Amino acid sequence: MLSFAELSQQFSVYFSQKHFPAEPASLYGPNEYFLKNGGKRIRPVLCLMGNELFDEIKQDAWEMATAIELFHNFTLIHDDIMDNAPLRRGQETIHKKYGTNTAILAGDVMLIAAYELINNVSLTVIRQVQNLFNTTAKEVCEGQQYDLDFEGRESVSFQEYLKMIELKTSVLLAASLKMGAILGGAGQRNQDLIYEFGRKLGLAFQVQDDYLDAFGDPGKFGKQVGGDILANKKTFLLIHAFETATGIQKNELKKLMQENPPDKIKKVVEIFSNCKSDEWALQLKNKFLDEAFQHLEDIAVLSKRKAPLKELAEFLVKRDH
Repeated sequence: MLSFAELSQQFSVYFSQKHFPAEPASLYGPNEYFLKNGGKRIRPVLCLMGNELFDEIKQDAWEMATAIELFHNFTLIHDDIMDNAPLRRGQETIHKKYGTNTAILAGDVMLIAAYELINNVSLTVIRQVQNLFNTTAKEVCEGQQYDLDFEGRESVSFQEYLKMIELKTSVLLAASLKMGAILGGAGQRNQDLIYEFGRKLGLAFQVQDDYLDAFGDPGKFGKQVGGDILANKKTFLLIHAFETATGIQKNELKKLMQENPPDKIKKVVEIFSNCKSDEWALQLKNKFLDEAFQHLEDIAVLSKRKAPLKELAEFLVKRDH
């Protein structure tokens, strides 16, 4: 069994090939530029790990993993346009470098390239993985729309935010694992269990991400601490604070969100601390992680085969940056 780091290295080599033709360079060049900027490659490697949990990694899994990574990058290109983000992974975003119209087309053709790769999967399983891929792709779009909707609302409930995160983040992690499991010959129960493991892991990952934005060490976090606070983003911490704050704290929180004073981050983090939102978030993260591990435990394969997935989950959710 290979570790995430080992499989990640192998996938990086495999993925480094050119994915698009030379012409028109004005369309395909931007995509090659975007893909060269790297990224964690978590989702495609989860597909490979999902396969290896049940069998030796098949060529189908490499094709599927590449399709998943192209799909994920398609969502990032379009996310950057919607957010008007200037940078991605420290490099200029496609729409800033090449223009919005080209970025839209580049994202579209990247999605089409993903579907072309799925066509290479064996006929015995292609319908199953194609259906799961299609469902997941729609869910990711739904999650992004909910995220956009929430920006214009003063308040969002815990359940609403949870659903948005599940659609926008968790389902692709879960589906990547399940597609790998399908290609590895897993039975239906094991497929469902590995999907639930990925779904709960995705939720725990997002709770940790929200927590680090407010309480992370700036030296380790790699981006501005308090970025979500400055953008008035609905996060697990903000939702919990609004649900548990006193009337005075709620009013102060609303005022800080409207007025954006220079010490906004410091004051909002103080309110989070006073509402014990930080402690609550860590408990919630551990709850999701424990549930994820239970699903992994219930999968009917030898425990030693599960070790790489358990190590990866620990790393993703217990990270401090």
